[in-house]
Amino acid sequence: MSQSGLAFLSPDTFVLRSTLTSPFGRKVRIAIDVLGLSERITVVPADTLDENDSLRQQNPLGKLPCLLLADGTALYDSGVIIEFLQEVAGGEALLPLHGLERYTKLTLATLADGITDAALLMVYESRFREAATYSQRWLAHQRGKIARALAAFEASPPDPRKTDMATIALACAFGYLDWRKPVEWRPAHPRLVQWLEAFTVHEPAYARTRAPAPTANP
Repeated sequence: MSQSGLAFLSPDTFVLRSTLTSPFGRKVRIAIDVLGLSERITVVPADTLDENDSLRQQNPLGKLPCLLLADGTALYDSGVIIEFLQEVAGGEALLPLHGLERYTKLTLATLADGITDAALLMVYESRFREAATYSQRWLAHQRGKIARALAAFEASPPDPRKTDMATIALACAFGYLDWRKPVEWRPAHPRLVQWLEAFTVHEPAYARTRAPAPTANP
């Protein structure tokens, strides 16, 4: 992005279209907290199933989260939004700006996001289909993704004393698994259970962004 393209930062305010229950929205809300941008961003709820919700004009995919800038520009995908917010805040608190470490963090964040994606697809299978029409093959396919990703993290978990793009994504994946329970992950992954406990102590924004009791929406 050119320097001239950053002129819109002067208004200092943004709108985040999300919900308190979106795991990807939670990632962004944690980043907002950690980067000290809470006073500059207003969270406005969106209903992804409502054809009349303006979210579908702001993000043609109709997905959360979506960040609206003062000039009307919309940014979407949680990773894109977090990178942008880090640039707004300055520095590289959540993601290195250059080098192999940057791409390693992005890869780990993608792996963690894959857990959440697969869990969401399992939840949607039960939400959009009648029980008699569930695809057990599809559900097993998603469980396999989650199992392999969890095994990789169990073998080599990131440092729970650091808050960055990857650890935020991983903690939010665990939060969604605990909340919606598409799979039972804790018994087979004691190191990750300990990791989440340690990360929760290290990063208070994780508790502050916890979803309310389960409802009909993800």
